[in-house]
Amino acid sequence: MAVQRPLNGLLIAHRLVRICASSQAHHRHRHILLRLAQSKKEIRTFSTSCMKCNENDKDSSDPPPSNTELTSTQALLARRRRSLSPLERISHLLPQDALTPEVMQLREQNQQEQNEHASVTESAEEAIHTDSSTHHVPETQLSDEVHPEENTWIPPTLPGENLIGLGEVLLGEHRKKGRVEFRKMFQLVKGVRLQSQWGIILHDDIAGQLAGQFMKTSRGFPIFIRRPSLDEYVLYMKRGPAIAYPKDAATMMMMMDITEGDCVLESGSGSGAMSLFLSRAVGSKGSVLSVEIREDHHKRAVLNYKRWRTSWSVRRGEEWPDNVQFHNADLCTASSLLAGRGFHSVALDLINPHLVLPTVIPHLHYGAVCTVYLANISQVIDLLEGVRCLALPLLCERIIEVPVRDWLVAPALQKDGRHCIRKAPVLDEEQREEEVTSEEDDEAEVTTEGSPAFGSIPYIARPHPEQMCHTAFLVKLRKCVL
Repeated sequence: MAVQRPLNGLLIAHRLVRICASSQAHHRHRHILLRLAQSKKEIRTFSTSCMKCNENDKDSSDPPPSNTELTSTQALLARRRRSLSPLERISHLLPQDALTPEVMQLREQNQQEQNEHASVTESAEEAIHTDSSTHHVPETQLSDEVHPEENTWIPPTLPGENLIGLGEVLLGEHRKKGRVEFRKMFQLVKGVRLQSQWGIILHDDIAGQLAGQFMKTSRGFPIFIRRPSLDEYVLYMKRGPAIAYPKDAATMMMMMDITEGDCVLESGSGSGAMSLFLSRAVGSKGSVLSVEIREDHHKRAVLNYKRWRTSWSVRRGEEWPDNVQFHNADLCTASSLLAGRGFHSVALDLINPHLVLPTVIPHLHYGAVCTVYLANISQVIDLLEGVRCLALPLLCERIIEVPVRDWLVAPALQKDGRHCIRKAPVLDEEQREEEVTSEEDDEAEVTTEGSPAFGSIPYIARPHPEQMCHTAFLVKLRKCVL
């Protein structure tokens, strides 16, 4: 206990010495703190006097807008959150008992200045509110400034041409140097945005516009907005299994010789591509019976079919014929589904089509065609072997593959973007001089008219580097009387 008492006394004495030393140092540098506070006060008075001068200049010169008043009041509001002075920083670190009367007086002066500053900011806010009430801008003018594209001029439409409406399926493309860098199919919905790495476009801005035009994204890139054709819709719609590509579907319908009013059987709905092509071919007077064994594929085909019908009704103002009946069943055991029905043609897209032929062929008209869509040549062999073993009344007329070769044809351009000029062979010096003069004339013609003359530009013509390879084998079987 005797040892602890001297230690406690030493600690108390050490604290008192530190407090006294800090108070003496603070008292010694009091004149420096006074100068800092005085300079800060002068800065405040100078800023307010500048504001008054600006207001007086405004009254004398009377400029058209009130930008000076707004900027001065905004400057006052910006200084609302000021930084602490050196005096405040030091005094907050010291204990309340260790502060001298001079420091306490300075702190009270700073508190009064803060209150005055708060009253000035409140008056500035009131001035802003009064200015905004006196200089009220009509809502129509504000809407024009925020949405300048809403008042864009839309050219008059031709007879039978409709503007883009909500619910339509559209196609957005961005091209760069003749190549498609971005392509997306989407359904126009209110309040939704078309998003891409080139920016966004509001669906509300697209609605009410003409199809086939370029629209700027939020980043300034042009996006070509248009309506997709049926073959494009089939290529870019959501899929379950692989689709029957448009080139193969068109060939199959030519093989079957489908006309309006026909009754067609389809086995293997898949994603609904072939169902849509058949629906358009048979028209409102015909019908299509589409059978799918898998439930997920069946639902996907129905959704794609309904989505296209909805978009078509908005685009054309008339209903797409509801002539497709989708069924989720196995055609091998669905003889009751076909009972009492006859078909003008049959389209099969199955892994093992020879297994359903005994159920399908009795309901096919004599002389009618059954086309089969097969991916592998081994499936073609199994199909022909099944027809032979079952002794079905079918003749194999054709087994084909439909190739499509895209070509790239475009004007030849130099690195600087200018068109290349054709150069004829030169035989002698006289013709060379004539060629030089003709080139000068051509350049003069280009510069005066802005575009090269007809037939003076060479073209690039070669197969496109991106080609569609093998898709399927198409087999044409015709029913005959044995």
